[in-house]
Amino acid sequence: MNIVLTGFMGTGKSSVGKKLADLLGWQYFDTDEMIEHDTRTTIADIFDKRGEPFFRNEETRAARSISKKNNCVIATGGGIVLKKENMEIFEKTSLIVNLSASPEVIFERTKNDTTRPLLNKPDPMQEIIKLLEARKPYYVRCNISINTDNLSVDEVVEKIAEYARNQLNKNSR
Repeated sequence: MNIVLTGFMGTGKSSVGKKLADLLGWQYFDTDEMIEHDTRTTIADIFDKRGEPFFRNEETRAARSISKKNNCVIATGGGIVLKKENMEIFEKTSLIVNLSASPEVIFERTKNDTTRPLLNKPDPMQEIIKLLEARKPYYVRCNISINTDNLSVDEVVEKIAEYARNQLNKNSR
């Protein structure tokens, strides 16, 4: 089994993922980092030069590759849920956790990050609201959803670990 962390940018997927992997003694992977490594360029550069469709295809390639492993915590890009194929890949092998946050909290966490191509807009707050609304139907496919607005990274990690332990106990009966 793997644990896949999905959710909008700025919800804590990378921070939570690293700590969760350490707690469980599992490997940690970040699909955005995998894509940057494999393409030898940044996500922002991919969006700028090759476009979002190319990036989404790279996400699917990364999802296929990582789903062959076991006992991994996988932090994904926020839009990986947009392709049905990606969710189907992860549903076969993983517990899928959606991390969420309010638009205001997301804006505060991401406002100074210039590596977020989807927020390079005149009104990033409106873009966050628009994208969250558009992605909402995709995030409901996840096994569990945790709002990170008022939780520390450690609190989120503990909630996920507890849920994973419960799922493993159910499956071993």
